[in-house]
Amino acid sequence: MAQPITDQVGFLGEACRAVQELSASRNLLDKFHQEKKRLEKELEAEKKAVADAINLTVKKRLEEIEATYDKEIAREQDSLKRMRSKREKAKSQGIKERIEEETEELKENNKELKQQMKDIFRKEGVPLFCRSRLYYALYMPDSFQEWTTLFFSILFCFLAIPCGIYFLIPQRTPYYLIGIYFLTILIFGGSYILINNRTKVRHQSALKKGRSIRDFIRANDRKIRLIIRSIKRDRDEAVYNLEKYDDEIARMEQDLTDITEKKREALNTFDKVTKTIISDEIEGNSRDTLDRLSKEYEEAAAKVREAEVRVKEQTLFINDHYASYVGKEYMVPERLDELADMIRMGKASSISEAKAIYKSLKE
Repeated sequence: MAQPITDQVGFLGEACRAVQELSASRNLLDKFHQEKKRLEKELEAEKKAVADAINLTVKKRLEEIEATYDKEIAREQDSLKRMRSKREKAKSQGIKERIEEETEELKENNKELKQQMKDIFRKEGVPLFCRSRLYYALYMPDSFQEWTTLFFSILFCFLAIPCGIYFLIPQRTPYYLIGIYFLTILIFGGSYILINNRTKVRHQSALKKGRSIRDFIRANDRKIRLIIRSIKRDRDEAVYNLEKYDDEIARMEQDLTDITEKKREALNTFDKVTKTIISDEIEGNSRDTLDRLSKEYEEAAAKVREAEVRVKEQTLFINDHYASYVGKEYMVPERLDELADMIRMGKASSISEAKAIYKSLKE
């Protein structure tokens, strides 16, 4: 049961001091809160700086490892590429020499046949151009290729040229086309007949021998092409003596595989061991600062907790011992002093009367 208040002025004075102490405790609590926030920011900033330093160092060291191995891998790849290129050149040279060797007899035979044809034509007084492929295609066609050459030659002389000339004329008429064809037939046809009479008719025997020789040459050319095709398609490379290149390529490929495996192992070791060592080293360099900040932060947090308890206890004490009598709205030092002055000066005989007078004055 609450005791009656005998000394109301003293009671109000005690209430005023309690409120002032509560205000001081709250101010101190605010100060402790600010200090705690400051230390928390410093601690977080230091932790972030350490984490950033670890990440940066780990990234840099990792890039250095990768760059070192990548450089070696690139060098080995370049060497391997050059060696493969040398092998291809050696193989190409081998194929070329093999072709020369296996077609030498046929080529020599062709040279002899051409010389034989040249001698026959010189002896018979046949013009040199009669030895050409075009001449035999135009005057003595025998193969599909020569007949094709003859066909397209006719198209060119008696279709392409006349039509081309006709379409170049600004004002075209059918008479122009007839005239152009007449001149074309006269020029090309006359030239063809003239050459035919002076060569084929005069030197029929020599040209037939030349025809026979050209057939032999064409047969040899066909054999040469078959040999070349067969050699190029041959998958057996043993005849080209490429073992030294293959051995060197195999060694380089193994070296490249070894370097790649070492890179994988180095990266794995870095991820599982070295990275932890780097982290521990950097954290160790900042350990004193982190420990100091952590300790100061914990101390500040403890002060905050103590201040909060103190404020809570003072608030409850004021509420139980003073606010319940005076009223919460009067728990302000200035108002409590005014109520005490009223009682002290005789304007009121009790706290209740002082409150009534204070209320009437404020109204």
